[in-house]
Order: sequence, then C-alpha cells, then structure tokens
Amino acid sequence: MNTRLMTNKVALITGGAGGLGSELAAALHENSFRVAVNYRRSEARAGEIVGKLGSSSMAVRADVSVYPEVLRMADDITGRWGRLDVLINNAGITRDSLLIKQGEKDWDSVMDVNLKGVFNSIKAFVPLMKEGGHIINISSYSGLKGKEGQAAYSASKAALLGLTRTAARELAEKGIRVNAVLPGFMPTAMGAVAGNALEKAKQDSLLNTLSDPGEVARFVVYLAGTRNITGQVFCLDSRII
Repeated sequence: MNTRLMTNKVALITGGAGGLGSELAAALHENSFRVAVNYRRSEARAGEIVGKLGSSSMAVRADVSVYPEVLRMADDITGRWGRLDVLINNAGITRDSLLIKQGEKDWDSVMDVNLKGVFNSIKAFVPLMKEGGHIINISSYSGLKGKEGQAAYSASKAALLGLTRTAARELAEKGIRVNAVLPGFMPTAMGAVAGNALEKAKQDSLLNTLSDPGEVARFVVYLAGTRNITGQVFCLDSRII
C-alpha cells in the first residue's frame, strides 16, 4: 500500500520504539512522512529506528503520563518541523492480574500510560494541528470484550474508545479526525509475554492467524490519508466482535 500519501507531513508515534511502533515508523517514512519516534526508556532502540530512517526522523524522549514532558516533546517537534499532522497514540503497558488481586500501583500505572497518556498527548498536540490533522488511537480487542486477568488493561482500552468518539465529536469543527484501531494479537514483544494468550488468540481467529504488525502499520498509514472518516473503530483481525 505504498501510495506516497502525504509528502512532508509530520507524524508522531508515541511508544514508537516497540514492535508495532517500529513498523509504523517504517511505513510512515515509506510514504514520505517526517517521523518523530517517542520513547520513554528504550533510547538505544529508538536511536536504531531513527538511524535507519535518516534525517527525516527524530527520536523524542517523554513519559506520556507526565504532561510537562509531553509539552517538552511538542516543543522539540515544532522546533524542528513547525507542525504536526498525524498523532498516533501507540504507547501502552499492561500489568496483568486478576481484578481482586490487582495492586493499586499497577492499576494506576496502566491507566496513567494507556489513558492519561492519550489525554495528555491530545491536549498538547491539537493546538499544533492544522485543519486536516488526524489522531489515531491504538486500542485493543480487550477493550471491547474484556479479558480475564487484564482488568486494568481492558478498562483502559475500553475507556480509550469512549475518549476517541468524544474527541472526534469535539474536534470535527476544527477538521481534525479521530479514530481508533484495534490491531489484534500480534507476535510482538508485548504479545509474547502473554504466554498462552497468543495461541488462544489464534484459536479465536476465523482464519487461525495472528495479526501482522506490518499489515497493521500499512492500514494506519492508509487511514491517516483519508479525509472523511472520523469517530470510527477498526478491528484488524478476524475475531468477530
């Protein structure tokens, strides 16, 4: 799907040093975006990604759960490129536990990154977006159906869908579109730690497959290039919702 969509436009990927993040960065670069790769701890990995993409990319450190750090990231991006066109809220963590055994600190950590991080990023970057900007939130099938042992993660991703639709309504008058993508279970580092969940996801799939991060990234780039789609949720695997 190399359509060369948006020459010279700028995209930010939060959590860009992870498995899906690196695929998103490559797909955006292939379609002539300038790409900001956000990371919190994985400086070496972010540097490796940016090294492959070249001068049309940059690595930016920020903990998305801390608003002043997100504002500094916005300053870094606008200081270099003066704009932001596409915000991909991809940063996410999980602290799996049965609900009644979930520690408050772990619960708060998941909510801070997966939900508050998106809130912080939207607040910081919408003022920098021109008409036609696009926000794409990476949610999860767990946010639709729930998942045993993932109370915090499921709750954060479900709330993200509500935030997506509300933001779409509020930002439509500015010409900014807001959509959510549910990638499905992928064999990334985050997916691999879930143990038997990978095999269960394949069994639940109509096609007996896992999602391909490269295919997800190409869809996100395609979505970023659309003009009249907002407030929608896109499931990218073959589980029936």
